[in-house]
Amino acid sequence: MAPSHGAAASAVGYQYQTWWSLLEMLRTGPDRPDAMLTLEMHDDVAWDVDGNPTELLQTKHHRGAVRSLSDTSDDVWRSLLVWLDTGSPSDPAGPLLHLVSTDVASAGSAAYSLRPESRDEPAALTRLLAAATTSSAAATAGARARFVGLGMAAQRVFVSRIVVVDGAPRLEDVDVEARRALAWALPKGHEDLFMSLLWGWWDEQAIGILRGYRRGVAVAEVNQKINDLRDQFTLDRLPTLVELHDVNPVELFAAHSEHPFIEQLSWINWPPVNLQKAVIDYFRAYTQTMRWVSEDLIGIGELQRFEEELVDEWEREFEFMRIDLGEDASETDRRQAGSRLLRQLVDATMIKVRARYDEPFFARGKRHELADSGRIGWHPDFESRLRALLTPA
Repeated sequence: MAPSHGAAASAVGYQYQTWWSLLEMLRTGPDRPDAMLTLEMHDDVAWDVDGNPTELLQTKHHRGAVRSLSDTSDDVWRSLLVWLDTGSPSDPAGPLLHLVSTDVASAGSAAYSLRPESRDEPAALTRLLAAATTSSAAATAGARARFVGLGMAAQRVFVSRIVVVDGAPRLEDVDVEARRALAWALPKGHEDLFMSLLWGWWDEQAIGILRGYRRGVAVAEVNQKINDLRDQFTLDRLPTLVELHDVNPVELFAAHSEHPFIEQLSWINWPPVNLQKAVIDYFRAYTQTMRWVSEDLIGIGELQRFEEELVDEWEREFEFMRIDLGEDASETDRRQAGSRLLRQLVDATMIKVRARYDEPFFARGKRHELADSGRIGWHPDFESRLRALLTPA
């Protein structure tokens, strides 16, 4: 069944709320280093310090033609109703209340008078009271009655804490604004990849918040992630582009079950669980190499040097293994020796593609890739066995 327009709009609204929260973090986070940003806890988005909300943000996203944010707009009164319930409306020390809308406030409207650049709180209060008492819209009747019922003193306090951010960038434009805020951090020539990694990480954090796995995201945590991502694009590091959770082990094993490196592992009785992990390492290393090259993050020559070092390391240890075995070793001994050799090499971490890139899966996967091409092997007789395997019947 095709999704309804209402469901699609809700999905866009939630995505906008999530992405806007990162933009909000990038824009105002530096001014509140000890704060945390939450989702769907105090409000759509909220700033929290030591468990207390300091700012509540309602996000309103609309597709199509730009609409007017007037005194009778549903967005205005729905936001006010939420804050009447959760925003301590009569408390002068209550949290600031931000309405973030892609609509544009009409000149002279209450929303227009609550914008930072055209602020006029008495005018805003007058317009809201007029709309509350003259509008006949059933959808906003409850909010309007609640607002009138506050009384003049509480109304003044309430309105003084409301800020309208109109004409906010739409969902498709949030990335552009985020890039502006991050101009200092974007690696030249790799801006798209950097933002893709940052958005992917942020979406994971947002899902964790919405599922209740975490309370919020601290400003310091975001700063650390941005600095770490930026550091990954330096000359001695590389970004990890294929994460463990990006792969499906069952599908991968089915697709690679007849590869030569799998045969090589079967010749040394590699355990079934580790056999599946070997396929994952192989796929991640191979796919990541292709992406690094396509993103111009590494050159073919540098990869070749890394592979040559792995082969050189293997040649030394393979020769020692053969010497220790001797000519009369049984098949059981030969299998066990090959298994020990592989275990020894997959645990080795000295050889790295870059000095500070130390993800162990990459070297493990590249060794399986070299075994797949026949350049290295584990069983003492792997070369003759591979020739028999690859020779047509």
